[in-house]
Amino acid sequence: MSSLFPTYARWDLTLTEGKGAWVKDTNGKEYLDFISGIAVCSLGHQFEPVKNAVAAQLDKLWHVSNLFGIEQQEQAAALLTEHSFAEAVFFCNSGAEANEAAIKLARKHTGKGTIVTFHQSFHGRTFAAMAATGQEKVRTGFGEMLPSFEYLPYNHLDALDELEGDHYAAIMLEVIQGEGGVVPGSDEFLKKAGETCKRLGCLLIVDEVQTGIGRTGKLFAHEGKVTPDIVTSAKGLGNGFPVGAMLGSGELIPSFQPGSHGSTFGGNPLAMAAVQAVLKTILQPGFLETVKEKGAHFIRELKKETEELPSVLEIRGQGMMIGLEYDGPAAGVIAELRENGLLVLPAGENVIRLLPPINCTYEECRMAVSILKTVLEAHSKARI
Repeated sequence: MSSLFPTYARWDLTLTEGKGAWVKDTNGKEYLDFISGIAVCSLGHQFEPVKNAVAAQLDKLWHVSNLFGIEQQEQAAALLTEHSFAEAVFFCNSGAEANEAAIKLARKHTGKGTIVTFHQSFHGRTFAAMAATGQEKVRTGFGEMLPSFEYLPYNHLDALDELEGDHYAAIMLEVIQGEGGVVPGSDEFLKKAGETCKRLGCLLIVDEVQTGIGRTGKLFAHEGKVTPDIVTSAKGLGNGFPVGAMLGSGELIPSFQPGSHGSTFGGNPLAMAAVQAVLKTILQPGFLETVKEKGAHFIRELKKETEELPSVLEIRGQGMMIGLEYDGPAAGVIAELRENGLLVLPAGENVIRLLPPINCTYEECRMAVSILKTVLEAHSKARI
C-alpha cells in the first residue's frame, strides 16, 4: 500500500531515466517522450547546459533567503526583462504560485476586486488559482470559492463587449488553452481582450505557464498579438527544476513593495542557475525560429498522414504545443500509443495533447507521426 495521498490517477508505468526526448521504464523499455513532464522538460531530459549550470551552483550556494541580495536572481530577471515587455520580475516555485502573485498584484494595484477568466481555462490548484480556473470539476468539493471571479466563453468577442462597470481588476487568459483542449485564442479575441482592459481600466494578465519559454516558437506566445500588464511563467522556465515567475510592467512596481508578497524558496540560486541556462539557450539566434518551423512541419505531417481518418476531427496548435481532436474518448488511444512507445497526454476528454521537447529532431517528430498513424488507423478499422 502506498504512503502517498492518491491525488493522481497514475498510469501503471514508472520511469527510471531519460535523455533528450527519450525515457526508459523499470523494465528497460524505451519511450519517445512527447509529454516532457507536461511541457516542463522543454529542452529534453538531462539537457547538458542546465545540468552543468545547476551542478556548478551546487558547489557554491543553495539557499540564503530573500533577505539578501541574490546575484543570480538579478541576472535571470535581466534576461527576462531585456527580451519582453516587462520591467520587473517576481520569482516563486510554480505556475500556480505565479498566478497567485498576479491575482494579488492586480487587486492591490487597481484597488478593485473582480477578475474575469474563461470557461475551460486552467490556472492552478491553489485556492485563488482554482477559483480563477474556468472548470467546475476543479472547484468541486472545496466549498465556497474565493469571491469575485467571473467566467466568460473563450474566443467570444461579444462576451467581452458586454462587460461593463468600474469594479474589474483584471482579465486573465491563456493565449492557448492547454488543459482546456489545446485551443488557440484568435488574434481578434486577444486584441479585443486588450482593448477591453483599456476600456474598463483594468489589467491584462496572460498565463503563459504552459505556452511560454519557447513552446510556441516565441519566448512568449502573446508576442505580436497583445501587450499584457502581467505575464506568469513556470514549467519550461527551469527545464525540470521547480521555478515560477511573474513578470510585470514598470507601472506596477510601486504596488509590490516590501511586505506585500514573498516566497521562502522563490528565486534561490539553484533555480536561477537553471533559468539562466534555459534562457541563454532559447535566446540564441535562430533557435526559436527553428522551433516554429519544426512545429509547423510536425503539424503538416500529422494532418497529411491522418486526413483520411474520420476519427480525427482537427489538428491544431502552435510550435510544439499540438492538439489532435478525436471523435470519442481519447483515453484508449493514449494507452495504446503508450504501449507502442509514444507518451502523450489528454487535454479534456477527446483531445490528444503533444508536448515534445522543443529541441527534438525532425526524425523524432517523424517517428511520433508514424506511431500515431498506426494506432489511429487501427482504432478506425476496429470501429467499422
